[in-house]
Amino acid sequence: MSEPEVIIEKRDGLGLITLNRPKAINALNHPMALAITDALWEWAEDDEINTVAVIGAGERGLCAGGDIVAIHTDATSGAAGTDSPSGVFWRDEYMLNALIGRYRKPYVVVMDGIVMGGGVGLSGHGSHRIVTERSKIGMPEVGIGFIPDVGGTYLLSRTPGEIGTHVALTTARMDAGDAIAAGFADYYVTSEHLPALLETLRTETADIAIAKFATQAPESGLLAEQGWIDACYAADTVEEIVARLHADGGQEAAKAAADILAKSPVALKVTLRSLRSARTAESLEAVLNEEYRVSIASLSSHDLVEGIRAQVIDKDRNPQWSPATLADVTTAQVDAYFAELGDKELGLETQQ
Repeated sequence: MSEPEVIIEKRDGLGLITLNRPKAINALNHPMALAITDALWEWAEDDEINTVAVIGAGERGLCAGGDIVAIHTDATSGAAGTDSPSGVFWRDEYMLNALIGRYRKPYVVVMDGIVMGGGVGLSGHGSHRIVTERSKIGMPEVGIGFIPDVGGTYLLSRTPGEIGTHVALTTARMDAGDAIAAGFADYYVTSEHLPALLETLRTETADIAIAKFATQAPESGLLAEQGWIDACYAADTVEEIVARLHADGGQEAAKAAADILAKSPVALKVTLRSLRSARTAESLEAVLNEEYRVSIASLSSHDLVEGIRAQVIDKDRNPQWSPATLADVTTAQVDAYFAELGDKELGLETQQ
């Protein structure tokens, strides 16, 4: 009998959730999201559980994101819209993200190794977010013609200055120091101490247990580069951002410009608009509601299919984006991603 994809355990006062697809770096699928949601609701009312902890099986990471091959299957088979398998999965996943953001018990998540996309949704909204020397955190969506979701635009839009815009448009990876500086994580614990931390969480409060093992995080390279990042990414359009990066003259800025220009032009423009909108949104729920519209629209787009094909299916790393350039993307094409869904809206109640 195969092992479950999510292992749910009660260890004294600790409710432990282990993502258990190590060969896939614990990529999140629909049944896994439902199992985590059920456990969180049950433990919210369980007086025996004082703290919830979430970890990933294996040595490679907490969660590499969602199952993009399944998304590709939907998109290429014509199964688009809110009632498609991907649409139903996103609805439940985003509701889980909102639940994590409002969870009334300590939610300790160990962001060890790779944490991408959907993994950020499981971790970034938690109350106690731990990174290690192995952490690599990012939102790589524009590289496959998609747009940051799972509340990612909420987090990215609230980083110091324009660091989040840089991370979103270039798909840059954050290490432990970057993640803490950017507001994606709270504590630094070296990986050798994780087993002892989990053991301590059985009997101590989250704050006390983490304090026993947390140490000073490495300095953030991104924070050190904030000067040119803020100057370049404060622009109102992706075209102007690229122009400022080219004009900067620095090696890192030039690399950032090249990274951006390799991504889906329409996904870049939609992402920038999403980030600016999220920055003024009143709550995580409001952002998730808008992200749902954008994700549903993406499912019918050329670039999502093409991006997944190039990166994961054929692996030729040579996507043919359409429109092919930033200049070719029209305002109407961007607007279409934000179209309201009527009675199919995600409909999370916004909270302050």
